[in-house]
Amino acid sequence: MIESLLVANRGEIARRIIRTARRLGIRTIAVHSDVDVDLPFVREADEAVCIGPADPALSYRNAEAILAAAKSTGAQAVHPGYGFLSENADFARTVAGVGLIWVGPGADAITAMGDKIQARNLMEAAGVPVAPGTREPVGDIASALDAATVVGYPVMVKAAAGGGGMGMAVAADETALRAEFDKVRAFAERMFGDGSVLLERYFPRVRHVEVQILGLADGRVLALGERECSVQRRNQKVAEEAPSPAVTPELRERLLAAAVRAGEAVGYRNAGTVECLLDPATGDFFFLEMNTRLQVEHPITELVWGVDLVEEQLRVASGLPPTFTSVEKHGHAIELRVNAEDPKRFLPGPGTVTVWEEPSGEGVRVDAGYAAGTTVPRFYDSLMAKLIVFGDDRAQALARARDAVAAFTIAGPKSNLPFFAELLENDEFRSGDYDTGIVGRMRGN
Repeated sequence: MIESLLVANRGEIARRIIRTARRLGIRTIAVHSDVDVDLPFVREADEAVCIGPADPALSYRNAEAILAAAKSTGAQAVHPGYGFLSENADFARTVAGVGLIWVGPGADAITAMGDKIQARNLMEAAGVPVAPGTREPVGDIASALDAATVVGYPVMVKAAAGGGGMGMAVAADETALRAEFDKVRAFAERMFGDGSVLLERYFPRVRHVEVQILGLADGRVLALGERECSVQRRNQKVAEEAPSPAVTPELRERLLAAAVRAGEAVGYRNAGTVECLLDPATGDFFFLEMNTRLQVEHPITELVWGVDLVEEQLRVASGLPPTFTSVEKHGHAIELRVNAEDPKRFLPGPGTVTVWEEPSGEGVRVDAGYAAGTTVPRFYDSLMAKLIVFGDDRAQALARARDAVAAFTIAGPKSNLPFFAELLENDEFRSGDYDTGIVGRMRGN
C-alpha cells in the first residue's frame, strides 16, 4: 500500500482524502496557496507546503510547484481530487514519469475521454448509446448550420474540451445558433485552450443520471450503481441522490452494463463516472461524458454501497484488489452542495465565516472545507461543504435532509441553504418525478 500521499487539491476534497489516508496509516502532505493557509485541510495533514499565491494558475494548477513539493517531502503518490489538474493528462503522465504513483486513471484514458467528440465516437463504437450529434469538430457557423439540419433542432452547442457543465448553450433555431456558436467557441478557447465545438441534439425534458465505475488493478471494470444529478443551476449540479428515483431494475441493468463497456473501451483503471442523459418517458439513455476522476458527489455512492471510494482508489493505485468481493445497495442517500452563493440568483458570495455550526445525528454526514474564522476566497469554486444524509428509504432520507438543513448555520459568506430548504419542500422534488429543468421552474424561468 502507498505509504505517503500528496493531495494536490484544497478544501473539502483535500480534507476528505486526508481523512481516509490517515485512517489507513498513510502519511499525508497538503499543498496550499497562501490564502488557504488557515483552512482545516492544511492543519490536518501531516505536512503542508505553500506552493504559491491565490491565483490557481500559480498554485493549484502549477504542476512544477506541486512536483517540487512532492520531491521535497518524499511523497510516494499524488491524489489530484477533482477539478484543477485532476483530468490533465500531461500532469498525470508527468507524475508517473518522475516515479510517483498517480491515484487516478492512466493518461491515455484521460486523453481519450477529455475530448467530447472523440469520447462520443469511442462510446458509439463500444455499443454505448449516444445522442444524435456531430462526429467531427464544427469549425464555422456555416458548417454548424448544415450540421444542425441533420442533428435536428433544438441543438446543444458544446465545447469539445473541458467539463463541469461549462461551455454549453442551447439553440432552438438558426437565429439562436448564429448567436451562440461564436460565444461558445470563444469561451472554449479562453477557458480550455481549445476552441473545438460539437453539436448534439438537445432534449428539453431529460434527467441527468450517472454511473460510478471502478477499474480494478486486475483489469476488470465494476459498476457501483447510479446517481441522480438532475438538480442543476447553469448546467452545474447542486444536489444529487442515489439510487435514482427514475431508474427501474431493468433500466439499472442496462445503464450499468453500458458504463462497464465504456470503461472497458478505454482500459479504465481507478474511480470514474459515466454520465448519461435519460429520457424518462421512454427509458432511453445517451452517453454524455466520462469524468476521469473522483466526483464531488461520490459520498452518496459510498453510503448506499458501503464502500470508501478513496480507499479503493488508493488500493487500485497500489496494485491491490478491492476491499470487497461483492457489494449490495441499501437505503437512500442525498447530497446537497452547500455553496457560498446567493440562494436566489446563485451568484458567488465569498467572505469570512463568523458562524459555522454543522448538523449532526443519525444518517448525517458533513464533508466541509471551512470552519468558523476561515475565509471563503473569491479565487476558487464556491463549494463550502457537502451535506450528505442517509436513510433506510427515500422518505427517511428526505426527512433527515430537511432537519439537517434547518440545523446547519453559516454566517459571513452567502449560503444556498435557504434554496435547499425550498427544494426539499418542492412537490416535484419530493415526488421524485423531476428533470434538469426543476431549478428553472422553481425560479420561474
